Amino acid sequence: MALVVQKYGGTSVGSTERIKAVAQRVIKTVQQGNSLVVVVSAMGKTTDTLVNLAKEVSTSPCRREMDMLLSTGEQVSIALLSMALKEMGQSAVSLTGAQVGIVTEAEHSRARILQIKTDRLEKHLNQGEVVVVAGFQGISTSEDLEITTLGRGGSDTSAVALAVSLKANRCEIYTDVPGILTTDPRIVPEAQLMEEITADEMLELASLGAKVLHPRAVEIARNYGMPLVVLSSWSDNPGTKVVSPLPKPRSLTGLEITKAVDGVELDNDQAKVALLRIPDSPGIAARLFNEIAQQNLDVDLIIQSIHEGNLNDIAFTVVKKVIKQAEAVAEAIAPSLRSDPTQLDEAEVMVDKRVAKVEISGAGMIGRPGIAAKMFRTLATEGINIEMISTSEVKVSCVIDEADCDRALSSLCQAFEVDSSSLASSTENNPINPDNIPAVRGVALDHNQARLALRHVPDRPGMAAKIFGLLAEKNISVDMIIQSQRCHILNDVPTRDVAFTVAQADGETAKQALEELVKDLDCGEVSVDSAIAKISIVGAGMIGKPGVAAKFFTALAQEQINIQMIATSEIKISCVVAEDEGIKALKAVHDAFNLAGDLEVEVPA
Repeated sequence: MALVVQKYGGTSVGSTERIKAVAQRVIKTVQQGNSLVVVVSAMGKTTDTLVNLAKEVSTSPCRREMDMLLSTGEQVSIALLSMALKEMGQSAVSLTGAQVGIVTEAEHSRARILQIKTDRLEKHLNQGEVVVVAGFQGISTSEDLEITTLGRGGSDTSAVALAVSLKANRCEIYTDVPGILTTDPRIVPEAQLMEEITADEMLELASLGAKVLHPRAVEIARNYGMPLVVLSSWSDNPGTKVVSPLPKPRSLTGLEITKAVDGVELDNDQAKVALLRIPDSPGIAARLFNEIAQQNLDVDLIIQSIHEGNLNDIAFTVVKKVIKQAEAVAEAIAPSLRSDPTQLDEAEVMVDKRVAKVEISGAGMIGRPGIAAKMFRTLATEGINIEMISTSEVKVSCVIDEADCDRALSSLCQAFEVDSSSLASSTENNPINPDNIPAVRGVALDHNQARLALRHVPDRPGMAAKIFGLLAEKNISVDMIIQSQRCHILNDVPTRDVAFTVAQADGETAKQALEELVKDLDCGEVSVDSAIAKISIVGAGMIGKPGVAAKFFTALAQEQINIQMIATSEIKISCVVAEDEGIKALKAVHDAFNLAGDLEVEVPA
């Protein structure tokens, strides 16, 4: 007999008819010989309705009362589903988060799970009952036993946490699409169902259009090695398996309060090539990286900073043994990029063989402002200047002077209390054979970001720490971070430009906070642009496969889409483009990597 935890989202229980359909699916699972815990969300748009009610009686309702209000939505769902099960002859009991023993931080509206007391659950399961649990909620450890909610994705998080605590055989997440798709089916109906995906890839696809699985749930499954399957509640399709590495032993106490960073890595086999003052126009990155791909050169980090006038910079790193080939490619292409071949101050190639790359990685970085700032502050304390920055959902990479690499590694390991081995980038413990992983697994589009730019930031240790430390104090999460390669001399001080993206809702707040800071730092202006979109490709199979970036950039160039920023990690490449070109970019890139299937996916209304 297997122990299974199933979770059904709001659309899956959006009406009494749908609740009856879920009840039938639950009974079928029990009849197959399984013990079952079912986690449900509030019905359909119930949460939105409750939020609107609160706004009608209060201009600024306090978070405690909002938790009290919003937690009622799931209680309606669990009661109705339990009734439906009993009506069909299946013994069942409904339990709130508090009754089931989900213990959280005393943080209203965004609590994290500390532990789950499973005694009551196990008693009901031993009696042959289906236990129907209210997702999204718990109870605090304080003496007052406050009702708390877990924030966005809380029901996914509840389900996986329950599965881990009960040592279930698997956790099944039921949604309104057949599983994890190669992109948002509402934009590309031919999006293809993936049979499986690694947890690392799923974390990097946190902004995938349909948002079928919250990264907090993936983080827990990955940390504890819980088998996770995403399925449709509308069909019997097999869904998508989310495959995690073999886990390290870890306690169930403090279940969701894991370390934000679980590894620090150093790579001193790096060399940097930068093309400075190249035209800011479609196709430039495609030309450069197609030439590099033709030489079969594997590129690691790629960054493109914000434009200055009609010019831009692109920098990339390769292993030291191929630096001469990479430099030759850059030198060969540079003259053709000059608007006037006689102007030697355009399209300059800069090479640095004395660099190293240091990285922090961890699934717990998602949604926790301040992690990047802590990394920058740690390096600044050691007097280490940052030459390149590139970020992803679960990794921050910095290129530094090779002479500083040992101090950087030691100080970061100490700051984040980890050793220098990283679980996040480890593939050796992964049950999926790397040879069977496609170069690109999926394509994601995020229309909900704003880009901020700071001009003329002094090029000295500590600047990034001050900028991103201030944003962390304002509880603003930062996504992409880019630092320009060109140095400008302003008042006899070398300066660089810094650009980064945040959620659109945080754009103006971030700008206001930084405007005060730039006065103290003697920087240039701060600007914000909300008319952007981020297009990303993700795939664990892109490691060691030259040409992936070139194909990505070429697909955009063929549509005359200009790239405004580039940032990369081992398994992800992200580009910022104009907002009105986002959907066109998504379709072009999805098509370029042949990710479409034969059947169209319909998303229920």
